[in-house]
Amino acid sequence: MNCSEILNNGKNFLKKNNIKSPILDSELLLSKVLNKTREDILLNSNHILKKHEINRFNSYLLRRQLNEPIAYILGFKYFWKYKFVINNSVLIPRPDTELIIEECLKYLPNDKSKKILDVGTGSGCIVVSLLKERSKCKATAVDISRKAINVAKTNAKLHQLENKINFINIDIDKYKSNNYDLIVSNPPYVSSIEFKRLDNDIKFHEPILALSGGSDGFRDLRKVIVKSKKLLKINGKLVLEIGHKQKNQCTKILYENGFYINKISKDLSGKDRCIVSSRL
Repeated sequence: MNCSEILNNGKNFLKKNNIKSPILDSELLLSKVLNKTREDILLNSNHILKKHEINRFNSYLLRRQLNEPIAYILGFKYFWKYKFVINNSVLIPRPDTELIIEECLKYLPNDKSKKILDVGTGSGCIVVSLLKERSKCKATAVDISRKAINVAKTNAKLHQLENKINFINIDIDKYKSNNYDLIVSNPPYVSSIEFKRLDNDIKFHEPILALSGGSDGFRDLRKVIVKSKKLLKINGKLVLEIGHKQKNQCTKILYENGFYINKISKDLSGKDRCIVSSRL
């Protein structure tokens, strides 16, 4: 069987199982099997596959059929400008979260050493991206999940930043070190009702710990805001990713805890997604 034939089989199989992007997914899975780019595969569509390659491709198709996200099967995801190793212990980095990077960079001058804290670091994609852009800064990244911390450490090493980021497996409630210039967080903010409505590939495969923000979706957002009041310097910045219906309540919690709202930014769909605030 050649590349063209197996891609056609894969596309038809995924389509029959109602997978959203059957052509792209088939090409990405074959790229992983052959360790070649999609372009290479399409340019050499008559290349004959070995039996073990066919078996491996079919095993990936079966995983995708069960709605396992393509990023977990591939084992990586691009975020900002960089490639990140991921597995099902961490949330898949999303383009909307790149908004956080854009906003943070405005408060991190190129020539200054600033102290950053990333709360709920997951794959480490936020903190690693920030330090790749601002080499003079140093950071601490915390996460309640030991497995997530291991993934984040792998990514820091991949990008030669293991000496610039201190990773700690801890709940932010128990964290004591303070005097940060910037705290950034993409905390779990999905409410119990919204969680039930999520797509199956998210609901059944991505870590609940990184998604569910309790019954109202504010459990972790509230916790990060209250704690940041103690951990930030005066006029230090808190940059949060939020759910698109959480702006008003989040603003209220920030005001109650002595923060000034600098900016609320919209994501690629035009929905409120990021709040920048300052500790007064």
